[in-house]
Amino acid sequence: MDAGNGFLHPDRLFPADPATRTIARDLYETVRNLPIVSPHGHTEPSWFADDKPFEDAASLLVIPDHYLFRMLHSVGVTLDELGVPRLDGKPVATGRAIWRTFAAHYHLFRGTPSSLWVDHAMSAVLGCTEPLTSDNADALYDQINAQLALPEFRPRALHQRFGIETIATTDGALDPLTHHQKMAADGWIGKVRTTYRPDSVTDPDAVGFRDNLIKFGEITGTEVTRWDGLIETHRRRRAYFRQFGATATDHGVPTAFTADLPPAEKQALLDKALKGPLSPEEAELFRGQMMTEMAGLSAEDGMVMQIHAGSRRNTDRGLFATRGPNMGADIPTPTDWVGGLNALLSKYGHAPGLRVLLFTLDETTYAREMAPMVGHWPCLMIGPPWWFHDSPLGIRRYLDQVVETAGFANMAGFNDDTRALLSIPARHDVWRREVCRFLAQLAAEHRISKREAEIVAGELSYGNAKKAYKL
Repeated sequence: MDAGNGFLHPDRLFPADPATRTIARDLYETVRNLPIVSPHGHTEPSWFADDKPFEDAASLLVIPDHYLFRMLHSVGVTLDELGVPRLDGKPVATGRAIWRTFAAHYHLFRGTPSSLWVDHAMSAVLGCTEPLTSDNADALYDQINAQLALPEFRPRALHQRFGIETIATTDGALDPLTHHQKMAADGWIGKVRTTYRPDSVTDPDAVGFRDNLIKFGEITGTEVTRWDGLIETHRRRRAYFRQFGATATDHGVPTAFTADLPPAEKQALLDKALKGPLSPEEAELFRGQMMTEMAGLSAEDGMVMQIHAGSRRNTDRGLFATRGPNMGADIPTPTDWVGGLNALLSKYGHAPGLRVLLFTLDETTYAREMAPMVGHWPCLMIGPPWWFHDSPLGIRRYLDQVVETAGFANMAGFNDDTRALLSIPARHDVWRREVCRFLAQLAAEHRISKREAEIVAGELSYGNAKKAYKL
């Protein structure tokens, strides 16, 4: 990967102090061209399976990126104006109209990581020579669309150009993995791999949960009305996902709560879930028990377990009803990692081969809970800053609070966790620059040698992610 600079300053994000900046720049030169390992994210598998040209600048850069449209929504721009699809199928803006609206409000992103990502994508990737404004919106829209029509801007060509060694999509437990089947036939499994995301059949609050369970059993030929049968269904489905490169599972949960119930209570909870809605307390207990069961399966089959906890999702109920999930209305909440994971760790915390990666939106837990936990439990690693915090300052806060207690080896490197394909080089570049900034300060203070800093920079930019995800 050579992220390039485009019209961005080559020393962006490096320290202002000249001596420390020189060290950071030297460290960055050792990692800037390392391959990208993207072990967790939300790019569309159809992009790589079909390898069709992207339609236009708006459908590629704006419509799928809730980092962008949530900001415009916050100042009164409607999602119709931004082309975000409606569940009722009513028409929304398209193409150039979306782009003009986006350009007219692009100043809103000053000082945000989104401006770094979009400016980098437009300049270093797409060849634009000036930032987006209302005045140049039409010209840049036409320029970008002309680029997207070229063979070198198709998804597989971009995969190669970005230096992506492997990229993981995130697919639901009921997904037939049709696109991954097509990639397997083309020899692309490994370059693109799937991830097992079973929330639709582990969370009783998921839309259509009972119907999901029935379908889950049908596609695997198992009996999901018995607790043991339900776990066997997961076991078989996980094996199917591994055929298409999966090394990890992913679990998005509102809290970190886990449980370890006796068999009779587990069956009674499942019986009730199949008959009708559970109370909030019962739903939390079901999710918590399923998290412990998933850890047990990971100890058995070796798949890395990712836990993304602490997001209150779809808080704008009106928007959820008209547009569906992932509309930018998910809000961080406090998370109790020590108490929450107690049941899971008591049962499986020392299981050979188990690896659990923790991701939080509650930054107050970095130094208080997460770093001490991963600094003790052999199965735990701490994931990189997530979602609202994968920003320059978010990365700095993370490194400042985690490293002294957890060390570098207990960190899972970086994953971009994005739906925005063109932002992937920029996101990894921001991480690498911030890592080098942090290490440069340690080296300048003679807390580590420059050679040690070079080694750690490579591990955090590349090696740790491969290790953490068993790639």
